[in-house]
Amino acid sequence: MSQLFQPWQIGSLRLSNRIVIAPMCQYSATDGTAGDWHLIHLGHLALSGAGLLIIEATGVSPQARISPQDLGLYSDENEAGLARVLQAVRAHSPIAIGIQLAHAGRKASTKVPWEGGQQIRPDEPTGWQTEAPSAVPHADGEVAPHALDAAGLGRVKDDFAKSARRAARLGIDGIEIHAAHGYLLHQFLSPLANHRQDQYGGSLENRMRFPLEVFEAVRAAFPADKPVWARISAVDWVPGGWDIEGSIAFTHALKALGCAAIHVSSGGVSPAQDIKLGPGYQVPHAQRIKAEVGLPTIAVGLITEPEQAEAIVARGEADAIGLARAMLYDPRWPWHAAAKLGAQITAPPQYLRSQPSASRIFR
Repeated sequence: MSQLFQPWQIGSLRLSNRIVIAPMCQYSATDGTAGDWHLIHLGHLALSGAGLLIIEATGVSPQARISPQDLGLYSDENEAGLARVLQAVRAHSPIAIGIQLAHAGRKASTKVPWEGGQQIRPDEPTGWQTEAPSAVPHADGEVAPHALDAAGLGRVKDDFAKSARRAARLGIDGIEIHAAHGYLLHQFLSPLANHRQDQYGGSLENRMRFPLEVFEAVRAAFPADKPVWARISAVDWVPGGWDIEGSIAFTHALKALGCAAIHVSSGGVSPAQDIKLGPGYQVPHAQRIKAEVGLPTIAVGLITEPEQAEAIVARGEADAIGLARAMLYDPRWPWHAAAKLGAQITAPPQYLRSQPSASRIFR
């Protein structure tokens, strides 16, 4: 019996299997508002048979977006645009839907990847002044961010809470807080980006303080019977940066505040990172956090083959598998995995006749 296709839970959210579609930025919104691309993209992924679909990194304010084209959930227009998309998706798919709430910090105000991804300076027409824990740019030659003061910290926390309330009104099943990939909350955690001398910098306890305050604000703003969890970068891949011991301490602290799961990625805070890429290269981090903290854990990163995903779950290295690029390349990945692993999966009735005669993968 395939372990990948066994049900599991994030908090009270019951999922049909352990395949998670990880959040993937589409850089295709207008003033933060989802449009037809999101309707096609998310609708198409919602038919995949995965247990959970997490909507891309969604800015909690205009300045929280990575690019001017990023999705947001900070205005009535943003909320209405996403409501239209979700209404269509839910009409045709039972998939659980989460959303990743995010603030890009010093990595905001950039061009989209297919235009190079460089910083858009604040004096350029579509750029803005970025903000971060400290006035330290992400890369040489970039305009330094403004260091957040007490009022700025309060504003950012309020923005996360307001977006969480909008997500609740939209009927979102769960919220993932983005504390990974070098964005604002990861910047607070990493000594490479956080040079503060106040209660939010210096010691590990101090560097964790603001991300934990944001988690508390979101948890308080979202219905108590729905889960809130976090995505982290387990390590920076830079000497002297954020490390696995810090991630374990942070995950313990999140668990104490009611965090329902941990989604374990890595890197992103420094161009100096030296990542040793290979199949499942981040899984050992997920495995250690799962073993030492005990939270439901999602492993992600170069997990591409059904047998590979099955082995990770069967060995107890993680509770679920996050797929991103593999799902873009093959949006029916869960169907094909079910066929290889001898499992069954739910598919839309309009597609049932696509089942090969030698297989019985559809329920």
